[in-house]
Amino acid sequence: MGKYVFKRLGQSLIVVFIVTVIVFGLMHLLPGDPIQIYLGDTASEEQIAYYTKQFGLDQPLPVQYIRWIGGLFKGEMGRSITYSIDVKELLLRRVASTLSVTFPAFVLALLIGICLGVITSTHRGRTLDSLLTSIANVGIATPAFWIGMILVYIFGLKLKWLPVQGYVPFSESPSDYIKCLVMPVIVLTLGHLSSNTRQTRSSMLEVISQDYIRTARSKGLSEKTVVYKHALRNALIPIVTMMGGAVGALLGGTVVIENLFNIPGVGALMLTAIINKDYMVVQNVTFVIAVAVVICNLLIDILYGYIDPRIRVE
Repeated sequence: MGKYVFKRLGQSLIVVFIVTVIVFGLMHLLPGDPIQIYLGDTASEEQIAYYTKQFGLDQPLPVQYIRWIGGLFKGEMGRSITYSIDVKELLLRRVASTLSVTFPAFVLALLIGICLGVITSTHRGRTLDSLLTSIANVGIATPAFWIGMILVYIFGLKLKWLPVQGYVPFSESPSDYIKCLVMPVIVLTLGHLSSNTRQTRSSMLEVISQDYIRTARSKGLSEKTVVYKHALRNALIPIVTMMGGAVGALLGGTVVIENLFNIPGVGALMLTAIINKDYMVVQNVTFVIAVAVVICNLLIDILYGYIDPRIRVE
């Protein structure tokens, strides 16, 4: 098992390295000068040259990349051009609000999606299966921002049950904290819930058609035991794979959700940084997201080895 883990860890490090090279290259290929954007059109050439040197942007690109990576090894993320503070401090201020949206959405989409997937697979061809599958298809096809605007119009503007925008920390007001997160969590959950339902249904249908499931039923085992102990357990690998992809998709989805509901999170920070060409913020946010996704996928790869021991020797 140790060899298997080290192999996956090595592959993960290579992925993170490739991501850093790509995001660094793409940011510097974008047109526009971040210092010019920061200072405005009235800035003099002397001011632009001064701040360009202050932020180290006068150095050759290979030197800038090495300095950035070297800083990461020391736990330093550089300084934001737009906000004029350390990127690490900026991220720490924003990460709590992002996790407040993504973590509940991840848990709800996973648990409810698996339950609905099992229900549809055990009622294949019936009205309930057709209804839930159709709803799942609609959920996948509907853009998240459109669902968000509908919820804002109904529950925020018409019924006035929930705040339209904003974020209140839990420490200030637990009730307002929950109210502010209800709509963002629902919007972020729905699309992934639909995908999880379809994936679970597909995996379960494949397993249910196997001979050992028919054998279990012929032995007189209850349908509940057959479905949850034998079928669902053996359908876990595709479902676990789905979890790894969901982490990256949820973090990416926060860019839209946080801007729609005016939540001061990492997603909103990322969009602002891209518009302003704030190199350090974009590079470090992308790095953190890449590391988070890679760690999740590494843990899932390790979990594979326990679910199916055959994978360890591949």
